[in-house]
Amino acid sequence: MNIKVLGGSSHPSLLAIVCDRLAIKPGTVTLKKFSNRESRVEIGESVRGEDVYIIQSGCGEINDNLMELLIMINACKIASAQRVTAVIPLFPYARQDKKDKSRAPISAKLVANMLSVAGADHIITLDLHASQIQGFFDIPVDNLYAEPAVIRWIQDHVDNHEEAVVVSPDAGGAKRVTAIADKLNINFALIHKERKRANEVASMVLVGDVSGRTAILVDDMADTCGTMCQAATKLKEAGATKIYAMLTHGIFSGNALEKIGQSCMEAVVVTNTIPQDEHRSTCSKIKVIDISTILAEAIRRTHNGESVSYLFNNVPM
Repeated sequence: MNIKVLGGSSHPSLLAIVCDRLAIKPGTVTLKKFSNRESRVEIGESVRGEDVYIIQSGCGEINDNLMELLIMINACKIASAQRVTAVIPLFPYARQDKKDKSRAPISAKLVANMLSVAGADHIITLDLHASQIQGFFDIPVDNLYAEPAVIRWIQDHVDNHEEAVVVSPDAGGAKRVTAIADKLNINFALIHKERKRANEVASMVLVGDVSGRTAILVDDMADTCGTMCQAATKLKEAGATKIYAMLTHGIFSGNALEKIGQSCMEAVVVTNTIPQDEHRSTCSKIKVIDISTILAEAIRRTHNGESVSYLFNNVPM
């Protein structure tokens, strides 16, 4: 069974570096739109009996990119591909993972159903917003972590990191932060926030001591960055000397980059699950960790029938 790696239009640069690392050429795909904006996909080479991996991130025109992914999966499946794996660095609709009020949808479950019905045999993703989304699928889901790459960045770039404090900007991220604090053998703190409504925070309370230390805010994603910038201000008021933010998915919608530029943060470190070139050119505080090595190694191990659990604690060289 040979391997084919295809890509949608969401993140062509990630496709290129993953294929480069695997020492293979990206599969030929023609992606177009009909005049009525329907997505049109043509797989330009045979995938019969092949092990196919389709890289498509949930960013940019999310609905168009999701539809494109579903069509590509289905096109490969009905062209007799042996196995089709969707590699989705940022899982779309992951924040809508539970019914938090009456008549609210569980959109992440709907996306899971759509991927399964399209014909996906396996999903590879990175830092799901809520790990229970794996349970929405009846097919295998490998939820990889950016945590080892984040820890390495902290060790390489944060001066005197042994004295730093890892901070979660909300209670939901406490587990993520304690795991990083344990591996670095440093303290952690927590910010408790109360929301009036979505994307709007009413008040913040810091639990823990950051006085005279470097504070490292850690979260899985930042969209409008209101919470992140407010948390940074809170840490500055509490006596933190330097503040870094470490995020897996830097969405940065609206005026998020403007807020970051005006904030008291030294740097906002994100991975390239989403294209970041434009964000970096707009805001000098944005730093990027390349996670193509993690995805490429996950693809290689899956193709060869090896365990991917090594990647939970290690960054491939």
